[in-house]
Amino acid sequence: MSSIQAIRGTRDILPDEVGYWQQIEAIARKIFATAVYQEIRTPIFEQTALFERGMGEATDVVSKEMYTFTDRGDRAITLRPEGTAGVVRSFVEHGMQAQGGVQRLWYLGSMFRYERPQAGRQRQFHQLGVEVLGSADFRADAEAIALATTILQALGLKNLRIELNSIGNGDDRQKYRAALVNYLTPHQADLDSDSQDRLTRNPLRILDSKNSGTQKILKDAPSILDYLSPDSQQRFDRLQQLLGDLGIVCNINDRLVRGLDYYTHTVFEIQSDDLGSQATVCAGGRYDGLVAELGGPDTPGIGWAMGLERLVILLQQIQPAHPDPVDFYIVSKGEKAETQALVLAQILRRSGFRTELDLSGSAFGKQFKRGDRSGAIACLVLGDAESESQTAQLKWLKSGEQSTIEQANLPSMIEDLRTQISRLRNDG
Repeated sequence: MSSIQAIRGTRDILPDEVGYWQQIEAIARKIFATAVYQEIRTPIFEQTALFERGMGEATDVVSKEMYTFTDRGDRAITLRPEGTAGVVRSFVEHGMQAQGGVQRLWYLGSMFRYERPQAGRQRQFHQLGVEVLGSADFRADAEAIALATTILQALGLKNLRIELNSIGNGDDRQKYRAALVNYLTPHQADLDSDSQDRLTRNPLRILDSKNSGTQKILKDAPSILDYLSPDSQQRFDRLQQLLGDLGIVCNINDRLVRGLDYYTHTVFEIQSDDLGSQATVCAGGRYDGLVAELGGPDTPGIGWAMGLERLVILLQQIQPAHPDPVDFYIVSKGEKAETQALVLAQILRRSGFRTELDLSGSAFGKQFKRGDRSGAIACLVLGDAESESQTAQLKWLKSGEQSTIEQANLPSMIEDLRTQISRLRNDG
């Protein structure tokens, strides 16, 4: 019988990689706490209409990439392709605007898009994101970007660059859209097929094309920065000044538009030179009309999301995988000894020691070899003699020093053992 394998576009996160994921989450949680961002957890699937209305039916994500199905209640359901729409839906549904002030939220979870799988891009992927709801101030944009850079710096990542643009307000974009279509229409036959389709549906997305022929045509295309209103331009200038004051260097990229319809004014990406073609590790922007579009009160917002798969790839390049250290390895042989060994293991675990209990029942020699390979600092050994006398042999593996301890005395020895473990761990 053939074995069953993971579905294409999904992957298992194995124990030797999980530590990187835990590191990202732990650092992010700490930084979010200092900035007083609160965690929110939304469902993994939503009504399809949420994404159609929120992201735009003409976007590639909605038209080509969503996992949509009809459930038993004959409802159109979609596995979430991104996090913002669900957070905003929750904000509206639960009347969070009534709390007043600015809502600073963050999330972590699985997303789903039907894309061609490659390194750093899977059909089930994971995002860490923030949403700041209730402030139209450009300082909120700067705070969100600064928060992202703080997390990436805390992870020790290098060779990062920030691409920044303004796509203005709705009127600015409509004027620019008309100018871009007017420029591209004479070149329509020379555009790649996707760009030809986008010309009428979503022309700004043509700026994202990776096709070399299309990029050559775009070289002389009009810039959206030439179509910003005085207010939009002033806002963008003030944001750049504030980011500079924060020591955050940005590259102004007038071709950066992002792929979702809800964006306004600020859009940005943080890219890595160490990731090849899938260079973006964080992306986001302002979406001042999205809450109202989803049935809520007129509420401005800005957010971003980081792709965890890509962050892990970068971490693996700069940090070797280190398994969590084992404090005690417990070796036992014989029915009574094996029962007592589990009791001792529980005492040590409840006291915070990382304790591995050998469950193989194999000869002492094989158990000792596994104990050495575990990297444990100390070993507890129980055999028939120890089980009868209610004792255990305590062996410090590096020095080979060994002593007999009373099992009943183990709880009273905890602090001394903690001190000894800590000293030996620090001595290397």
